[in-house]
Amino acid sequence: MANRAKEAKVTDDHNLAGDRAEQVPESLQTLAAYLERSLDAATSVVMMRHTTEVCTVYLGDPEGSREDLKQIGAISASLANGVLESTSSGVNLMQIRGQAYRFARSFTQVDGMAAVVFSTE
Repeated sequence: MANRAKEAKVTDDHNLAGDRAEQVPESLQTLAAYLERSLDAATSVVMMRHTTEVCTVYLGDPEGSREDLKQIGAISASLANGVLESTSSGVNLMQIRGQAYRFARSFTQVDGMAAVVFSTE
């Protein structure tokens, strides 16, 4: 399948109307799906890489223990890298498929393991 078919529109906070929208990779569509789930559950998306090839995705409070997190999926390391490359630390504002997403990306440790946290605002 061509990459163009898997792309979504993203804009920065100065271009919410999408006039200069850029095409972005499947990784942001994946992130958007997880952000929707986090909004429904009123919690954060937590990504942890347990192996070099797979990143596990959780919902929950990263301040708690790993057992308190709910595993909701696993994505390839390359897709996880795409998510990280397409976002930045701190507040992000993106429009994907016409839906605006505002979230903060931060880093923490859960039970001594590095984790990336996406918190919706």
